[in-house]
Amino acid sequence: MRRRRRRTQEEIDLTRRDFLWKGACAALTATGIASTITDLRLINAAYGQATQPVNDYKALVCIFLFGGNDGNNLLVPTDDAAYGQYAASRGALTLTLPGTTNGLLPLNPLTNDGHTYGLHPKCVELANLFNSGQCAILANVGTLLAPLTAAQYKAKTVAVPPQLFSHSDQQIEWQTAVEDQQPKTGWGGRSADLLYSLNSSNSVSMNISLAGSNTYQVGDTINEYSVSTSGAVSLNLPTTGTGPAQLQALKDLINLNHNNLYESAFSGKMNTAIANATALNSAIAATAAATYWTTQFPTSSLGQQLRMIARLIQAAPKLGHKRQIFFASIGGFDLHSTEGAATGAQANLLGDLSLCMNALYNATRQLGVDTGVTQFTASDFSRTFPVNTGSGTDHAWGNHHIVVGGGVQGQRIYGTYPTLQVGGPDDTSTGRWIPTTAVEQYSATLAKWFGVSPGLIPNVFPYIGRFATADLGFMA
Repeated sequence: MRRRRRRTQEEIDLTRRDFLWKGACAALTATGIASTITDLRLINAAYGQATQPVNDYKALVCIFLFGGNDGNNLLVPTDDAAYGQYAASRGALTLTLPGTTNGLLPLNPLTNDGHTYGLHPKCVELANLFNSGQCAILANVGTLLAPLTAAQYKAKTVAVPPQLFSHSDQQIEWQTAVEDQQPKTGWGGRSADLLYSLNSSNSVSMNISLAGSNTYQVGDTINEYSVSTSGAVSLNLPTTGTGPAQLQALKDLINLNHNNLYESAFSGKMNTAIANATALNSAIAATAAATYWTTQFPTSSLGQQLRMIARLIQAAPKLGHKRQIFFASIGGFDLHSTEGAATGAQANLLGDLSLCMNALYNATRQLGVDTGVTQFTASDFSRTFPVNTGSGTDHAWGNHHIVVGGGVQGQRIYGTYPTLQVGGPDDTSTGRWIPTTAVEQYSATLAKWFGVSPGLIPNVFPYIGRFATADLGFMA
């Protein structure tokens, strides 16, 4: 049986703090949140009626890295002073400089913040995309209720999101971008509520998940439509033998004249579900062969999720979609003792991520929609800068994230890279970086590019006004 990890004093203090702060925050913001999210249905209707048809196609592809990816080994400074700080604390997780065996992959950013950088050695494809301009990196992003300094954090004078180091809580906060409430919708769902009228048909939802139920895609009007890596899940009956007869018998039963209200409603829902699954599977039939794609997708779970997303993008005209939002995921990043450096568990995960994101980008180029498809990563949190006994790390906070696509203002690192110093200007006290860019800012930049008008950004991201800008500039 797995031993339960003892909480640090910092985590205990945060739990106590939550009881005081959540009440204060709720008093300040609950009314605004409730009215904002409740009114989304009305805003959506007004906006949808005013929206003119569009000719372009756009898709957002959220790739969630479940467990908390160690951003400290994704993006590493390689200049002497900063790399010295890095190497002094990373112990068994230290990655070597570019030019060495399994060394960091050099990045050539167009902007200069005084550092040089390298990407994890397994991220060859992502490094190439960065250096050719189709990839950007967002530094030190995390959940925030307001801008926060280390001094304010330690003095407890500015509220922080509840349950900072909890997997489930932080996953929800990333997906909703409303950190101190429990909204029923995610920011992808709220964006879809405003934009679904751009599609000529929404029989199949514009929000399609390859990773099951999630909060990110849940809206007031639009919800996620779950699809497997083989296609829409319909009635699981064989297509040979007695299967077709059984299917027809079931359809006949569904279509009986039902006098009972509930039976009638169920019949209607079943017919709609069967019709939608049939329509989707028909729309993606042309891309069934793996050889359809010039760049082969990995056979991993993420590779097959992104391959299906490519197929759904190709099928968008048949589905009547001008806008689509996808959700995919890869798990296994909660590596307390077996993370590894250039090789090992994290290296394997990052290598898969790099290959998969590159394959999807190349697929969008093949389809001629690369400027309209943007992939972006999200994760619970980063990992602590100091290393546990062995080769693992604990739950942390601010993290580095990747954005890929033809519409990305790439070859740049956005935000402020943290000072790699325990007890330093960006640390809570134990090597957990306080974010300098909020989830709201990262997400709002994507939502604006996707088509949410600047005037409605605050309705999707109620706290965005607390931060300096709603557009970080990484999208064209």
